[in-house]
Amino acid sequence: MKKRLLTLMVALGSMLAVSTSVLAEDTMYVPIPSYRVGPYAAGGTGYFGGILDYYNLLNERDGGVNGVKLIWSECETEYSVERGVECYKRLKDREGGAVFFDPLSVGISTALIETGRKDKMPIIAVNHGKTAGQRGDIFPYYFMPGINTYDEHSIMVHFIGDVLEGGRDNLKGKKIAMLYHGSPYGREAIDFMDSMCEKHGCTHHPLEVPHPGNEQQSQWLNIRKLKPDYVLLRGWGVMNPVAMQTAVRTGYPVSRLIGNIWSNSDEDVIPAGKAADGYQAITTHPAGTDFPVVQEIIKTVYGGGNGDLQDKSRLGSVYWNLGVLAGVVHTEALRIAQARFGNRALTSAEARWGFENLKLDAGRIGELGATGLVPELNLSCLDHVGGHLAKFQQWDSGKRQWNIVSDWIEGDVPLSQAIIDAGAEQYAADNKIAARPCSADNNDDDFDL
Repeated sequence: MKKRLLTLMVALGSMLAVSTSVLAEDTMYVPIPSYRVGPYAAGGTGYFGGILDYYNLLNERDGGVNGVKLIWSECETEYSVERGVECYKRLKDREGGAVFFDPLSVGISTALIETGRKDKMPIIAVNHGKTAGQRGDIFPYYFMPGINTYDEHSIMVHFIGDVLEGGRDNLKGKKIAMLYHGSPYGREAIDFMDSMCEKHGCTHHPLEVPHPGNEQQSQWLNIRKLKPDYVLLRGWGVMNPVAMQTAVRTGYPVSRLIGNIWSNSDEDVIPAGKAADGYQAITTHPAGTDFPVVQEIIKTVYGGGNGDLQDKSRLGSVYWNLGVLAGVVHTEALRIAQARFGNRALTSAEARWGFENLKLDAGRIGELGATGLVPELNLSCLDHVGGHLAKFQQWDSGKRQWNIVSDWIEGDVPLSQAIIDAGAEQYAADNKIAARPCSADNNDDDFDL
């Protein structure tokens, strides 16, 4: 009797092991290091809400990515580096292991660069991050799809010259102030803006706003004395509407306040009320719901009661659309990796290969129903950004909508590249890292670095 019972227990154990193995093969785990509370909650809820809504669309409509469903769990970071690193440690090994980690934070993503390398975990920073990380031969597990900080600020200067001043030659003699968030993210652009103004003959005047940014009176008094031709707003969260309102109170024209990629959302301008009218900001994607993929999310995910946003009026907002864009980037990288390694659950090292070989052209974007929403991307071993283009939008407070006011503008890639190369090579020397070789077809490197 005991022998039969033991045999039955072994058999049941084997069945359980097989069941667990099948489950692992049929799912890929993605940690969600969100921030749904605190002064930056508007960005966190919008971005991660868009990501989860796109994941849910793929799971419900397609059975996941090539039949492999996405699963996830959340960890609240409150945009804190310490909390973000703790969330990474807590989540990275769950459900058989995460395939990548996207914290939407320069501080968190930068703090995890070497941890990601050691753990063979792709660290994703869409439209931001440590700019030297563009060099994938030195930072193999760090990715910044879209635009980097230097792209962003050179595009902003080009917009001022090309569109607002009638030519880049007219930048000479202009005063450009930069009001920046007092964080690693905010400070990332200071030296590069010095270089841009040195090249174009303008002067750069950086002004720091301490976290979280709701006190700016002294900075705007300095701006009133300085009388800059333009103010670049490198803000985040509550800092942005406060900047617009304080600009109006001090008599500075909001149309000459130019927002960066994290100062370009509905949640930045709506709280500012009429003070935001005419405000302009850079963007890699438009707001709105007139895209087939967004309509599918509304119909399938929200129609089925599984939408992530509590406030459905935020559907189509800049932050939420960026989350949808990020969801596309994530899952297309996984799909590309599956084309090499098989339509199955991937390891994080295999997912890294997918991000490095991510190609999104007009044809594929059209197939995804994302034409006009998702920009073309072409990442490689030496370029973990792969975009380098942006447009500008202007807020109409009466109609409560953004209007696109420029064509695609390219960053100053040669100037950026020289600074990126110097920074990456210095990082490699300081950390005793040997750059890996990059092949011409981007396909020869060992995916499991």
